[in-house]
Amino acid sequence: MKMTLARSFLTTGLFILLLLTALMTSRTAMSTESDPVADAIEEYLAFTTYSSSLLWPEQIPKQEWQNILVIDARDATQYAQDHIPGAVNIEWREIVARRAELPADRTVLIYCNSGSLSAQSVFALRLLGMENVKVLQDGFEGWKAKGGFDAHQQATEAAGH
Repeated sequence: MKMTLARSFLTTGLFILLLLTALMTSRTAMSTESDPVADAIEEYLAFTTYSSSLLWPEQIPKQEWQNILVIDARDATQYAQDHIPGAVNIEWREIVARRAELPADRTVLIYCNSGSLSAQSVFALRLLGMENVKVLQDGFEGWKAKGGFDAHQQATEAAGH
């Protein structure tokens, strides 16, 4: 009886050891295989600069806003309550699916309330090769707090330029 029990434990132990070895081997093999998504992310992160996909309201002169397609990435309810005049509402989750609506020949500026959801949209679009898309840094709330369309002028005056 003791011999049978010992063999059973030994067989079970060997089986578990073989299973763990197989799992570790397959996991190692998977991590060394090329993943197109990971490759695209690594390539983007290696060549992008911090400010390449960001614009602050102070950087945009009032007359330049008409040359930018502004996308409000918040939900329709928030957009209906208040938004940057002239902005088109495309919720952040829909940006990739609706990217064909975005022009390639001018700046596309995407905002949400604070900049976090719009940053995700811009990141996805840039991974898909759209280099003309940017996040409105600090989002809608920052745009309002900094003077809206007059943020550039107010920053220039405050700096004494």
